Amino acid sequence: MLETVFSSDNFQPQNRAFLYGDAVKVSFFVRSSKLIMAEECYFFLMASMRKMRMNIPLTYTLEFFQNLFKENVIDKGASEAIIMLLMYRNRTEQSLGKAEVSFYFEVKKVEDVLALQGGIELDLIKEINVNTNLLSNIRVHCPENIYAEIYAKENDLDEVILLNPNKRIARSISGNLLFLNENIIRIPKQTEGAYISPLMENFVTFVHKHRLAEIQESEMIAFESQKAEEILMISDEKGICSVSKIRNKTFGNMRFAEIISKWKSDFA
Repeated sequence: MLETVFSSDNFQPQNRAFLYGDAVKVSFFVRSSKLIMAEECYFFLMASMRKMRMNIPLTYTLEFFQNLFKENVIDKGASEAIIMLLMYRNRTEQSLGKAEVSFYFEVKKVEDVLALQGGIELDLIKEINVNTNLLSNIRVHCPENIYAEIYAKENDLDEVILLNPNKRIARSISGNLLFLNENIIRIPKQTEGAYISPLMENFVTFVHKHRLAEIQESEMIAFESQKAEEILMISDEKGICSVSKIRNKTFGNMRFAEIISKWKSDFA
């Protein structure tokens, strides 16, 4: 449930996000009334804006966003939340690369952004696929996501597995998939169409640092999902969800739950 919205220019319909989808989206995370992973999220925002050739104002520093979210989110009572920030280009008569940018954000209050949420059901979608270029890894307008979301709801699914043009696993609609088998966690490579995700990268770094499992960035055909013992979806928009079922196969979540419990204690 969205609790707060904020726009730097009242989100007027003449902005290019409204007209052309000319925008990038990045999530920030509030836990125990603190902004966590702020640097990782900020640098991802800057990288995403550069990829979209946006003109980045000098005032858009890490401190600027930390103060912005403290005043408009944390100080207003959101102690556990996901902040979805949309940065968009304004309409202009000059070069698009020099156009001013504005932002809009929404706040979704949650119980714990790092909590392992209940099992979700997935299936494969074959009608569409996602690209593998440098814009595929950032949160930009993606009609494939809209189609897939409708498909999922019409088929009583929570999410779907999206493939790339090579028929290999790229990601889900809203996040990345991690496949655990014995002591190995396999993750589709970013070159396969997976999202860049500050939340997932923090989790993977923790797992690697503490030697809780071996991390492998992989190229995976769809059938390989059926070989996993446990599957996790990490979404910068929805949080962390265990996958309970894909078609006729069910999955546990005991190992991932144990790892996530240790990861959460790192933020205590």
